[in-house]
Amino acid sequence: MLFFPIVALVIASAQAAILTLETPKVVVTSATGSQLQSEQISLTQPLSTPVKISKGDKLKLTFQIVEKDDGKGVQPHQTFLRFYDAKSGEEGIQPVRVTNGGKAKFELVRQIISLSRVSNYGQLQDMAKPPVSLPPTSDEPLKVTLLIGSPVHSPLKIEFFDLVVPASQALPVHPEEPNFHPLPEIRHTFRPDQKMPPRPISAIFSAVVAAPWAILLALVSVDTT
Repeated sequence: MLFFPIVALVIASAQAAILTLETPKVVVTSATGSQLQSEQISLTQPLSTPVKISKGDKLKLTFQIVEKDDGKGVQPHQTFLRFYDAKSGEEGIQPVRVTNGGKAKFELVRQIISLSRVSNYGQLQDMAKPPVSLPPTSDEPLKVTLLIGSPVHSPLKIEFFDLVVPASQALPVHPEEPNFHPLPEIRHTFRPDQKMPPRPISAIFSAVVAAPWAILLALVSVDTT
């Protein structure tokens, strides 16, 4: 009985449509609006040149998700950007909004920009307050990967590029933080073991203690006779 459901599942998987991207592109602009970097993203390998954003810069990532056979735009069930720090092992997952036609846009900026400048399908993240999905950053670039999942399409994973962002600032020290630091180890000092007197002296004192009892027993025995 299990044969037919398994066969149906295999056939459904084989017939699942394949997704791809059209015109994936990343652009970095300065605070003045000048273009610092513009790269067309390959679907087979990540960019050879890391993408870098500094203070005042804005990163814009755009692409369209389509079916590979007919080029029809698709809105997948799940679309994420994965930011991974290979040095620390930290990662973050950022959901990406996609329109019904498959268009998506994601932005990272180093300054506050009016939300009116973002289209209805875009996302704006202020690097002055990094998104929760962005892991703590170090001197190691973040590997950016696109992950797409859909119940009616084959899953898609594309390595985009390495992203160099400003290192995370150290967390402010709480005034009561020292109260939670480990205390010094407590070491107990014990008195040295008590020394026993020499055996002859112990024997003499034992004899002195037992002598009255011996005399008493002797007297009692004399009286009974």
